[in-house]
Amino acid sequence: MKKRELEMRLQRLLPMPAPDPALEQYATPASIAADVLFQAYGNGDIADRKVVDLGCGNGIFAIGAWLLGAEKVLALDVSEKALETAAENVRLTGADIELVHSDVRDFHGKADTVVMNPPFGSQRKGADRPFLDAAMVAAGSVYSLHMAETLPFLESYARKNGRELSFHKEYKYDIPHLFTFHSKIKESINIVMIIIR
Repeated sequence: MKKRELEMRLQRLLPMPAPDPALEQYATPASIAADVLFQAYGNGDIADRKVVDLGCGNGIFAIGAWLLGAEKVLALDVSEKALETAAENVRLTGADIELVHSDVRDFHGKADTVVMNPPFGSQRKGADRPFLDAAMVAAGSVYSLHMAETLPFLESYARKNGRELSFHKEYKYDIPHLFTFHSKIKESINIVMIIIR
């Protein structure tokens, strides 16, 4: 499957209705999800691997990993609404994915690869840390999206946990006017995809 085909298939997924601002449930754009997944695929971290999506939202990373040949895929979220949407997307795509309702702090599973778009910590400082902690315990390879300005912290945090940040790539991320506290129709921010090994 080519990256463009993956992106088009991911664009067809149902979005989450009424996202929760406290959980920072911003959708991952299909173009960014496809790029992250192809980076992981090219590095040998998707096909025939066990992949986990922590904070799966509508299931975009989990379904994309399955489409790229992951051996086993698990998608976890604390939000029942998110899992309902992910379940519907799994049904529509025919994906074979295990959906788990759990707080990321209670996840103790193991995988080869974690791919995730955790909360950026805009609403609750440090909200991404439990995701990073769980990901680094669960897998040898972690692909994660964060605010670009936090890159120095992410490098330091990985080192403190005996890991290294081996690669990063920046994207423009358009946040639509979703919540009452948003003052603009759309805001563009810089985010970074990191790989922790």
